[in-house]
Amino acid sequence: MQVHDSLSKVYDLPLFDNAHRQLVRDLSRWCAANLARDEREDEFVDIDAQCRALVTMLGEAGWLRYCVPANVGGVFPQLDVRTLCILRETLAYHEGLADFAFAMQGLGSGAITLAGTAEQQQRYLPGVAAGKLIAAFALSEPGAGSDAAALTTTATRDGNSYCLNGSKTWISNGGIADFYIVFARSEDVAGPKGISAFIVPADTPGLVIAERINVIAPHPLATLRFEECRVPATNMLGAAGEGFKLAMQTLDIFRASVAAAATGFARRAIDEAVQYVKQRRMFGQTLADMQMTQAKLANMATAIAASTLLTYQAAWFHDVGNYGAKREVAMAKMTATESAQKVIDDAVQLFGGRGVQQGQITERLYREIRALRIYEGATEVQQLIIARSLLKGGRK
Repeated sequence: MQVHDSLSKVYDLPLFDNAHRQLVRDLSRWCAANLARDEREDEFVDIDAQCRALVTMLGEAGWLRYCVPANVGGVFPQLDVRTLCILRETLAYHEGLADFAFAMQGLGSGAITLAGTAEQQQRYLPGVAAGKLIAAFALSEPGAGSDAAALTTTATRDGNSYCLNGSKTWISNGGIADFYIVFARSEDVAGPKGISAFIVPADTPGLVIAERINVIAPHPLATLRFEECRVPATNMLGAAGEGFKLAMQTLDIFRASVAAAATGFARRAIDEAVQYVKQRRMFGQTLADMQMTQAKLANMATAIAASTLLTYQAAWFHDVGNYGAKREVAMAKMTATESAQKVIDDAVQLFGGRGVQQGQITERLYREIRALRIYEGATEVQQLIIARSLLKGGRK
């Protein structure tokens, strides 16, 4: 794939440096050479095996090094959100499961990057960067999704250990992860201040994969159950009672990259649509000759451009600005995911019946985009974040 003209212009903006621009070129070439697939084979694919293979590929190619800091094999001293966004947008354009594999390595290990001791970081993060350890982030519960502070999984201190009991659900990489970052209530305090974070290796006795969850865009997903699951106290991340804060800090870093992935999906949809309407003939002309088609394409392109600017503005604020970017990240996540849903739907409409045929790229994109409007904070949650920021008087 050649870097899209409009995307090339975006990278000319002072939001980026030359390393970012080179990354786009290098990654685009690698994706074109390594991520092509036959859409018709989807129904025969072992998703677990494919995801493991993608983690290995991404690790061997060096792309997972951007998920961890330089002191444990990464590229930058700290995570660079613009780089994470570039990687996710480009990977999503080519292959949604590759984007998923990359994103979960970062999200699943992010709490160790932020709060891990030197020993914890050395034990886990080099393996994450090399694609030899698969990470997972276990926050959501059956009764605590958007309201994550309402979680009920407990971690009870017992000498030099903590004993975990409860369940987690909608856990990406559930069933294939080598370790889970688990958030549990360890303190006798209501609300977020009673929550702590723990590293739980997948082979820990008492950690059970209770159910594998199937969704419209298949990827490893599971419900976990903890039954007297005992982990050393040294597996706690950060201080007791600071787990919820750590979870939110981790999500703050990676949420903008969700917007980037959505934009990658949308770019692929419009590229497929443009190619199709230029050769599809009806009523003595091509579909591209019709003004209704041109209007639809114009709206699609404008929505993508707006999403791109919001996404990389938020990423720049996080990397370079000297203030928080919660509101900007929320705006980017909301706008990009909602816009991508509409762009992809429009692309399907332009394809007509072929657009929903299994094995078509548009059909896959239609399934892949839907979850992005929900995970890492549903659109409605982003609206609350934006509104509350405004009502408080905006940024201090």
